[in-house]
Amino acid sequence: MNVAADRTFSISELAQEFDVTTRAIRFYEAEGLLSPAREGQRRIYTRRDRVRLMLTLRGKRIGLSLQEIRELFELYDAANTDEPQLKKFIDLLSSREQQLKRQMQDLQLVLKEIGQVRGQCEEWLHTRSKS
Repeated sequence: MNVAADRTFSISELAQEFDVTTRAIRFYEAEGLLSPAREGQRRIYTRRDRVRLMLTLRGKRIGLSLQEIRELFELYDAANTDEPQLKKFIDLLSSREQQLKRQMQDLQLVLKEIGQVRGQCEEWLHTRSKS
C-alpha cells in the first residue's frame, strides 16, 4: 500500500488495516511504541505511526519482545543513519533464529518419543486383542 507522507489515520482505520483491536493499538501507545497527535479525545496517527505499528506487529510475530522493539525504534530515532538499528536487528534476529532452531530440535525429539510410546501402546493393544 503506497501511503502519502502527509496522510493521517484514525485508530479504527489502523485497527482494520492490520486486523488488530483498537485496545491493542492503545496498549502499544501506552508502551511508547506509537505517539499519535491528539485533537481532543481523538487520536491522529501519522504515516510514521502506521509504519511503527506494522513493524511492531512484525516484530511480535517473529518473537521479539516489546522492549526489544522499543530499543530498535530508539536506535533509529537517535541515529543519523539506520546502521545501528540494522546491526541490532541482525543480532536480535540471529538470537531468535538460534532459539527457534533449538526449540525445533526439542520438538523433533518429543515427536519421536511420542511416536515410540504410541507404537508401544498400539503393540500392547494388538497383543491383548489376540489373547
